[in-house]
Amino acid sequence: MIINNLDSSDISSISSLAKEVWPVAYGEILSSKQLQYMLNAFYSVNSLQEQMQKGHFFYGFKENDNLIAFIAFELNFPVINTTKIHKLYVLPNQQGKQLGKKLIDFVSQLVLQKEQKKLLLNVNRYNSAKEFYTKLGFIITKEEDIEIGQGYLMEDFVMEKIL
Repeated sequence: MIINNLDSSDISSISSLAKEVWPVAYGEILSSKQLQYMLNAFYSVNSLQEQMQKGHFFYGFKENDNLIAFIAFELNFPVINTTKIHKLYVLPNQQGKQLGKKLIDFVSQLVLQKEQKKLLLNVNRYNSAKEFYTKLGFIITKEEDIEIGQGYLMEDFVMEKIL
């Protein structure tokens, strides 16, 4: 399977994948209203276009031209030589195939060539994905609560991996 560079022509596929994954990943963690609010805020066509324009890179796996997993990241954020992984999602029926690991390994190699020294990401404190990232060498460096509007918070662990 080949990792594809995703661009503005893939935005509707990215949005659709998120809308399929989020209820499974966050359904027991977030209220349905917060889940809808966050999907609209982060995965609308306009929001995804803005993210790409601001320098977020998107890569993913496709099967029969259908997006089945993707990762999004930003170089030198929040500081120089640090890459922030903003998103990593795999369709539920594709999990267990090492797609998430392959995407993180791909990004690690890609950003090392750009003199990045560290990967950084946020994960919801109540999401089992924390164990996945720990197995890949990420460590929890702090907790943070991020206000996202309408009284909602993202209650996250910040995790880092030295490359």
